[in-house]
Amino acid sequence: MALSGDSYDYIVTGAGSAGCVVASRLSESGRYRVLLLEAGPRDRNPWIHIPLGYAKTYVDPIVNWRFETEPQPQLNNRRLYLPRGKTLGGSSSINGMVYIRGNHADYDEWRQRGCEGWDWDSVLPFFKKAQNQTRGADEFHGVGGPLNVSDQPAQFELADAMLEACVQAGIPRNRDFNGAQQEGCGYYQTTTLNRRRWSAAQAYLRPARNRDTLVIRTGAHATRVLIENNRAVGVEFHTASGRETARARGEVIVSGGAYGSPQLLLLSGLGPAQHLMDMGISVVRDMPGVGSNLHDHFNSYVAWRCSKAITLNDLERSKLRKLSAGVRYALFRSGPMASNGIHAGVFTRSDPRLERPDIQLNMFEWSTLQRNRDGIVPHPFPGFTISPVHLRPDGRGTVRLASADPLAPPAVLFDYLRTDYDMQAVIFGIRLARKIAEQPALKPYVAEELQPGPSVTGDDALAAYVRESGVSNQHPTSSCAMGHGPNTVVDPRLRVHGIDGLRVADASIMPVAVGGNTNAPTIMIGEKAAAMILEDAIAAPQRAAA
Repeated sequence: MALSGDSYDYIVTGAGSAGCVVASRLSESGRYRVLLLEAGPRDRNPWIHIPLGYAKTYVDPIVNWRFETEPQPQLNNRRLYLPRGKTLGGSSSINGMVYIRGNHADYDEWRQRGCEGWDWDSVLPFFKKAQNQTRGADEFHGVGGPLNVSDQPAQFELADAMLEACVQAGIPRNRDFNGAQQEGCGYYQTTTLNRRRWSAAQAYLRPARNRDTLVIRTGAHATRVLIENNRAVGVEFHTASGRETARARGEVIVSGGAYGSPQLLLLSGLGPAQHLMDMGISVVRDMPGVGSNLHDHFNSYVAWRCSKAITLNDLERSKLRKLSAGVRYALFRSGPMASNGIHAGVFTRSDPRLERPDIQLNMFEWSTLQRNRDGIVPHPFPGFTISPVHLRPDGRGTVRLASADPLAPPAVLFDYLRTDYDMQAVIFGIRLARKIAEQPALKPYVAEELQPGPSVTGDDALAAYVRESGVSNQHPTSSCAMGHGPNTVVDPRLRVHGIDGLRVADASIMPVAVGGNTNAPTIMIGEKAAAMILEDAIAAPQRAAA
């Protein structure tokens, strides 16, 4: 049990995808005492661990921050829903479990941007170290790591039809999006084991919870990093008992995610000076990059009514099917609850001149009337969706304080559809989704197009649809960007510029978002961060002795 004022070698704020990794790795040698702070509860909600259960946790305020953006000017001033995990495991406990690393060239681009040691050849060992790949070890995959990565639990009729239609539309098959190349169509792998979610908490904290060197505090919301003489010396945090503090002999590692990490730095006096003064916060260091450069993938939907009752919509609207699915899962770990419902996808380019895919199509075996902070409501009939995701948008947004109250949500503003390329890439994705639906393999399953609707065809009409319905793909990054120069926050060893003993380790440090789902890269960042912290801890006494 941690007591207020206790001292630790390392304090990690946030038990999300990276924070779990860092806390586990720093504590495993037995040499260092680590405090891990998590604002949410333990991951005991049963829906967390059932693959299809994320439809329940998607709006559950107990395990989900349920953020919203500021009104988005390019999206008809709509506020977008931003679900983020608030429990051990963070968003890895409530996400769709799709395991994608991004494109190899994404990491080489990081290196080209001045992030030494983050090229593909340098990060691959950490991906492999983290992984326990069900297919076995090879050039790209590892076994024996904490994070279980599994194939889909079965073949699915609708997913098979979608993939065959992709081939008929000219998209080649790809058995491994995380292998030699990314482009193509195929089944996704997931972060699951024995048809149960395998979050970062399951992977890294479960085997570490009984260590004397690791103290895990849930219900502990970090509100300020304590900084003395330009050095981080501890953390102030809020609990049910009130305000508490903990001191760090070594370092504080901020792992609150792309929204939480910049918010905590801003509350600690690190950020754009004028904004801090406007909020009544004393400026410790003027850092324009804190909360700037927010990067995310942009998402739209093309949905159809299905001619066969084989979709997850049919499960939701039938009590008998729900009961049957529950029994099958409880007894045999089989049936619709054993999978994530996002079985297959595509990576492709909106322009053949591009070197890397900039479009991802996610194939959902459901369609919805509503998908926001009020819940997910499927259509009252069979349906499926192909979701075009723009992986490389030009727009950059901001994370700022909405209030000096440390418990208030941050003010998030994206800058989607900044350029004509941003819009045209999404329109390309919509047209490609329609092309796939028209192929002989999938056409028999199409009863009618629901969204955007068959009358929405021209560029102007499609652009209007994108503005009225497009959303975040929930892959926020880059708000504490790594690199050199005034608009970055951390150096390539993830040390905050100008402040000793303080690092950031999560998706916020990405210079730009990777081309794909961000959970696997965030876990890799946690592995690499921990390795660098331990290297520096060993090197410090040696330098002092010299």
